[in-house]
Amino acid sequence: MEHPLPIDEKRTLLRDLLQPTVIVGALGYFVDIYDLTLFMAIREQSLRDLGLEDLIRNGEWYHDLMSWQMVGMIIGGIVFGVFGDKMGRLATLFGSILIYSIANVANSFVDTFWPYAIWRLIAGFGLSGELGGCISLVAETLSKERRGFGTTLVAAVGVFGAVVGALLAEVVTWRTNLRIGGGLGFILLIMRISVSESGMFHRAKDTTDNHNQEGEHVTRGNFFALFTDKERFIRYMYCLMIGLPTWLGIGIIASRGSSHFAPDFGIQGPVFSNRIIAVFYAGVTTGDIASGLCSQLIKSRKRTVFIFLSCCLVVQFVYLFLLKGVSNVTFYIVLHFSGFFYGYWGLFVTISAEQFGTNLRATVATTIPNFARGSLVPLAYFFTEMTTHHIMGPVPAASILTVLCFGLAFFALYHMDETYGKDLDYLEIQMTSPRKAQQVVAVSERTENLIQ
Repeated sequence: MEHPLPIDEKRTLLRDLLQPTVIVGALGYFVDIYDLTLFMAIREQSLRDLGLEDLIRNGEWYHDLMSWQMVGMIIGGIVFGVFGDKMGRLATLFGSILIYSIANVANSFVDTFWPYAIWRLIAGFGLSGELGGCISLVAETLSKERRGFGTTLVAAVGVFGAVVGALLAEVVTWRTNLRIGGGLGFILLIMRISVSESGMFHRAKDTTDNHNQEGEHVTRGNFFALFTDKERFIRYMYCLMIGLPTWLGIGIIASRGSSHFAPDFGIQGPVFSNRIIAVFYAGVTTGDIASGLCSQLIKSRKRTVFIFLSCCLVVQFVYLFLLKGVSNVTFYIVLHFSGFFYGYWGLFVTISAEQFGTNLRATVATTIPNFARGSLVPLAYFFTEMTTHHIMGPVPAASILTVLCFGLAFFALYHMDETYGKDLDYLEIQMTSPRKAQQVVAVSERTENLIQ
């Protein structure tokens, strides 16, 4: 078994970021986001083509195809997260890619609603394993001083996939776009052969039996271990809560922009869903870069997220209350800035990975972002019920959700620990005796600088 060798102190940052683990991870997340957000870009086009135009604005909650995809991501997040800690990060990535590639190609052949919904569910299941596996692998491969740059690169390249998918929707049919996404997945599957497993994962696997023999119960990928210890559960919930606003922005503010908000605001000029996704995710791309670099420069994940959350709330206020009768160009510009400040997504996933030990890291880094994505299901249910049955308009409904999501995010951010520069080479250990479960560091001799 090969473990990473100590890194050369003179090794440049560029050389670190150009190693296969980071580059292939970034490309993998690119394909993941391309496929994940593709439905938002082609939603209206595909439903019209299938004769389901009424579902664009007036369907029941169970007609929301994005929610079907998110349910798949919740289920897949648990399965792939546990699998990643038990079998390895790479095994998770291979399985994830294969499933969502097949699902997207199959989705391109549907002609009715229910097959469409089922394939979105399966695609969501497959897509759920990519981000957590990538972030865990990169965070465990680079040194603690440089891992923030690596995860920033992965996130920035990844979210740009949404821009490409949305722009392609201008020139190819929705069926062709789905096939392109599936084809990119199969190409990525071949590229993944060049990537090696994390050395931290190997050491965690090797030392598990030793800890168990000493009366310390150590399991890899035990999802329920996140809920059996109060302190660990609170850590987990704080990580989830800081990510809630992101999918309010993506799944409600941006995704419903053309169907609900633009008509309600009386926007001057045509507004297209794929262009909304393109400008919004162009903002997310630059925001991911900015938030990642900011956290490295000021040496604080928490302060960076606070800055982005605060600015995002201001832009959200502008979007909801100050855009009556403006031009479509102004509407797109505000959405772009909204996307920029929602661009702390990559940092949010990095923080989640840094909060937990190696034996639970993939479980956390995979389930947390997918549960955040899955929060769109109740958010979309509330928004759809309120607007479809004319209980309230899009703005009051979105305002209630904004107060809820941002309130929880600020509360969690205030109480959670700073993770910048934290040593990640440790296990989450539960004692088999009645003593309180505790976190024990130093799985093996600590190595701060690692390379595959």
